[in-house]
Amino acid sequence: MNSLEKLEYEKIKNELKSHTVSGLGKKLVDKLKPLKNLEIVRRKINETTEAINILNSHGNIPLQGLHDVEFLLEKVEKGKVLKPSELLKISDFLRGCRNIKIFMKDKDFIAPVLSSYVNSIVEFKDLEEEINTSIEGNRISSKMYPSLEKIRKKIKITNDRIEQKLNSILNSNKYRSCIQEFFISKRNGRLTIPFKSICKNKIDGSVIDTSQTGSTVFIEPKSINKLSKELEILKMDEEAEEYQVLATITGYIRFYIKELKINIDLMAEYDFVFAKAKYSFSIKGVKAIVNNKGKVNIVEGKHPLLDDDCVPLNFSIGDDFRTLVITGPNTGGKTVALKTIGILTLMTQSGLHIPAKKGTEISIFDNILVDIGDNQSIEQSLSTFSGHIKNIIKIISNTNFATLVLLDEIGTGTDPSEGAGLAASILHELYSLGAITVATTHYGEIKEYASQHEGFENGCMEFDPNTLKPLYKLNIGKAGTSNALWIANKLGLRKRVLKNAKKYINKRKSDEKIEFDIDDCKLEIPKDKIKKEDKSFSKGDCVIIKKTNEKAIIYKVEDEFGDLVVLLKDEFIKINKKRVKLFIKNEQLYPEGYDLDNIFISWEKRKIKKEIEKGTMDIQKAKEIFNKS
Repeated sequence: MNSLEKLEYEKIKNELKSHTVSGLGKKLVDKLKPLKNLEIVRRKINETTEAINILNSHGNIPLQGLHDVEFLLEKVEKGKVLKPSELLKISDFLRGCRNIKIFMKDKDFIAPVLSSYVNSIVEFKDLEEEINTSIEGNRISSKMYPSLEKIRKKIKITNDRIEQKLNSILNSNKYRSCIQEFFISKRNGRLTIPFKSICKNKIDGSVIDTSQTGSTVFIEPKSINKLSKELEILKMDEEAEEYQVLATITGYIRFYIKELKINIDLMAEYDFVFAKAKYSFSIKGVKAIVNNKGKVNIVEGKHPLLDDDCVPLNFSIGDDFRTLVITGPNTGGKTVALKTIGILTLMTQSGLHIPAKKGTEISIFDNILVDIGDNQSIEQSLSTFSGHIKNIIKIISNTNFATLVLLDEIGTGTDPSEGAGLAASILHELYSLGAITVATTHYGEIKEYASQHEGFENGCMEFDPNTLKPLYKLNIGKAGTSNALWIANKLGLRKRVLKNAKKYINKRKSDEKIEFDIDDCKLEIPKDKIKKEDKSFSKGDCVIIKKTNEKAIIYKVEDEFGDLVVLLKDEFIKINKKRVKLFIKNEQLYPEGYDLDNIFISWEKRKIKKEIEKGTMDIQKAKEIFNKS
């Protein structure tokens, strides 16, 4: 199953298709695929926006009666003559082209691109009028063609004479006992009288048809034979005249086949674009900001196939980190978050608006590769794991810097220690290939890996600790904690079971622990499970630069962007807080009440002195800087 199927892209296309008004628009929806060129994506999204502007200002557009006449033009190209009903469809299509051209001509202010398309639409007023005057009531009109009118008058006269003769037989006492039904019946194109089968030899004539039961025969009396033959010849003459008219009009269509095909393409595009606009209304869509640098920032985005009251997703990636590891309880919304990220990206690359808030930014990717669980049973875990690994092998093989990778429950289906190691290695490989990766996991080791490596970030799906219900809310920058013992105790699991679980956990972990009571059972729980680690920095703290392992002193605490100013050797540098880790707090380095500014003044003086010695700073400017500092 490919990524488009996993992300239910076809369902979005079916929703979009329901807003088209013709087969022309439906065909374009069927052909719709995510685009990879940034400028083309922007143009397609702008077209959707322009269509929305038109609907907002005018309500409806004249696309009524728009037919898919492409197959009719194919018949014409093959040399076939169109029927009257088919010509009327051509006429309806031409009228639709003319109406949309008139409608769009004054919309260049609110829809400059869509308005420009009508310049390529060719009007065929003469052809449209020819069809409408030539065809009446789904047949060739007699008014326009005297020779055809003359033939039809003869046909009527001959028909009347035949009916008179047949009525005289119906009203004759001679045949009253032999007639099954007293009316004229048309059988196989001939006018007949229904006789009882036992009386078929009592009238001179030809049996044209027989009833299913065999009790009735339909006889054409010999007295109307000559008139019937005349009628047959007249009808052949009528068909020949009609064919000549239809062939002439069809020939006119054949002459302008190229222009008509251009009209078809443009009308299909209009139907398609306005379907995108109507779909945007139905999902409360917005125009996303697009880039091709891997930056994604979803503001209160919703999955378009979920109810409107679903919890919106706030998500960002591509600035400070390129890999996000999401943890959280089962059924907590992790998979939905992955699918939402994926489908909103696909929709954007398809030129659609997306259900989110303004300010949402989506990156354009060459590849969107996913491995999302298929809910197989435990008995199938081995095949499930094998399937996932095969899929991940393909993902790695097709990953480059312009790839979005979505992995659900990475590493599951095998031994936890091996699964965690494999998952971490896979994420590292994807990061080294330049991918933007979002992965969900249950493994604590993966959370730790993400917190320790540059370019990685943790996130978690939150849940209500009182009701134990998921909140379906993604919190980026916070790793999900394991609450298994806490939840088990709250739900009343036997205390001996909790105590034994604690012993097993303690054998596998060496973290600093504290003790607290759960009724009469003592459990040792890691501190970070009940108390949030203080990760804030203070002026004077000694930190380690993760990348170089060098020590520095905090000069200015983090600003709104999370950037710090630190003193590294002789230089003040700006660095994001995620790039450093605390080594020693300031209270452990300096005596109580110590003026921390003294740490930095000497360094500033030294720097100014060096600048003066080099001749790169004059004394007056140095004094000004020093006084300010």
